[in-house]
Amino acid sequence: MRVPLWSSAILLLPMTLLQSGCSVFSAEPLWELAKAGGALVQGAVTEVGPSRARDTMVYTHGPIQRLCVEYNRSSQAADLLPALVAELQAQHIESRVYEAGGRYDQCDVWLRYTASIQWAVPPTGSDYRPYLDRATLVLNGADGRVLATSSFVLDDGLMSMGRWASTRDKLAPAVKALIGPPPPKAG
Repeated sequence: MRVPLWSSAILLLPMTLLQSGCSVFSAEPLWELAKAGGALVQGAVTEVGPSRARDTMVYTHGPIQRLCVEYNRSSQAADLLPALVAELQAQHIESRVYEAGGRYDQCDVWLRYTASIQWAVPPTGSDYRPYLDRATLVLNGADGRVLATSSFVLDDGLMSMGRWASTRDKLAPAVKALIGPPPPKAG
């Protein structure tokens, strides 16, 4: 009596898995595949278009090349200030951060901000994490006159994944709207 090849493979497979040392099958490639799939999901979730500028008002003022940022101690978003300064730098604006209530004659233009956060569990996580929910940016002249305002408000639908985008990605459209178009290149 001849045993078919497929049935002998079925009988040998459990025995090879029980052996110590090298085996034909390993869980490691499956684990690596699962990790790669999780990284792709996380990347797709954070790349969902997080924001656009809202409630933007820009009044007549000259080009802005440098400004002072007034530090807001009551802002709960820990990564907001570094993200704001980085985005200003990307827009070719020099900035310095000062404590609130400082001397206002140090700068011609001041940027003041408010922000709020919410807490939720990311799709690929198990612990609650904070995320930037809304922010309002206001440019003031040294005399206190409002030069421009712009806001970011999270579009919070049931399947909204933009909340997991970086704070800088959320703030970028509001900063660009606040500053206005870049100055023309000298040529």
